[in-house]
Amino acid sequence: MTAGEPTRDDLEREILGEAPTLTPAEVVAATSASTGDAARLWRALGFADAGSAAAFTQADAAAFATLIELVGNGKLDFDTAVRMTRAVGQTMARLADWQVSTLSERVEALERAGKGTGSRLTTGLEFVRDIEPYFEQLMMYAWRRHLAAAVGRVEALGASDADLHTQLGTVGFADLVSFTRLSAGIGQDELADVVEGFESVCSDLVAARGGRVIKTLGDSVLFVVGDPQVAVDIAADIVDQIGSDPALPDVHVGLATGPVLMRLGDVYGSPVNLASRLTGVARRNRVICDLATADVLRDVRGYSQRRLAERALRGFGMVSPVAIKRLR
Repeated sequence: MTAGEPTRDDLEREILGEAPTLTPAEVVAATSASTGDAARLWRALGFADAGSAAAFTQADAAAFATLIELVGNGKLDFDTAVRMTRAVGQTMARLADWQVSTLSERVEALERAGKGTGSRLTTGLEFVRDIEPYFEQLMMYAWRRHLAAAVGRVEALGASDADLHTQLGTVGFADLVSFTRLSAGIGQDELADVVEGFESVCSDLVAARGGRVIKTLGDSVLFVVGDPQVAVDIAADIVDQIGSDPALPDVHVGLATGPVLMRLGDVYGSPVNLASRLTGVARRNRVICDLATADVLRDVRGYSQRRLAERALRGFGMVSPVAIKRLR
């Protein structure tokens, strides 16, 4: 390492705004929390136990104090605080990994082109300084927009406690064909490009029609839409765009309609499992749905349906899938 070249500790200080100087005992002493409660909140954020090391900053202590104050004044019970903390931790961990991966590619490209500083760490440090304030604002903006949309969805379900987390919707499961065989035959960088391309296309197409991507699993994308017809349109969009892209494998999509439980950023219920099972029935670049989805579109112009032979689907017994197609 050359003189003056930044270290990983320098990057950490730049991002955190200060060096960690507090031990867990000192953080606990600065709040009314017990050692056990503080450890539980720290783990909920997704971090390993620090032991007796000076692993915490003044900002960490302030964050813990804020959470404990919310519990102490009765605005939150401790279990709710832990669940909300875990939601933040898991979301931010994935976001951070995604951002670092994306920026690392940019740093590598700059260095290869001779436009960097000659040190990946130095170039990364400059990136942090340049973009951090803007992306911090963007994260707060996006969180508020998504929070408003989520509150609106809950309000639309009605005031009954039984309905607060349950909604009638269509679940879509888009899955790349023969992904396991593909992943064994190409390099890691090429595989990453395929996965990112697939996830990006699906996410854009789902969002464009008002659906929501619930999660991505590398070779598959799970999404939810309130309207079965819109779900079919999204599925057809995915097949049209990905199926015609020579850089991506073929795809098949399964759809199922019914009540789904929305909790902790995920969805649960029979339609989720059925959509996944139907994906395995669909031929490449085809959309397969259940009877509930097909019934909604039975008298709607612009779609064709073909009922397939009954087959056994694990967990559902004998099922009659329907091949559905949007007409051009």
